[in-house]
Amino acid sequence: MTTPFQLHQRLQQDCITIGHFKLCQLLMMNDSHYPWFILVPAKADITEIYQLSKPDQFTLLEESSYFAENLAELYKADKINIAAIGNLVPQLHIHHIVRYRNDKAWPDPVWGKFATLPYTQQQIEDNIARVKTQLRL
Repeated sequence: MTTPFQLHQRLQQDCITIGHFKLCQLLMMNDSHYPWFILVPAKADITEIYQLSKPDQFTLLEESSYFAENLAELYKADKINIAAIGNLVPQLHIHHIVRYRNDKAWPDPVWGKFATLPYTQQQIEDNIARVKTQLRL
């Protein structure tokens, strides 16, 4: 019997669900310092990209590339940081962080740099609407 996919507790706690692609769940990190999103392949017990089937690896790359291109356009990014770290959350998840040369952490990585600053409810609604419109979700 296959284990059903379940989103890691830390991702549930720190993120807001926006929607789904063919393979991945799309989450928004609840930190208003940066437009920060996470793709999570909806596959149980996966911690590394190489553990996905070859077709799922390609789908992940396609979804990540499509998403990054749309983020760059939507937020007029100077750079999109894409990373799969997984030290605190072992479940495979891919960070997509919009960066600007004048953002609070530039040019350093954003991890652990500053305490998170949660979005207001209005900011959450506005960001989700913008992203869904851009991606046609």
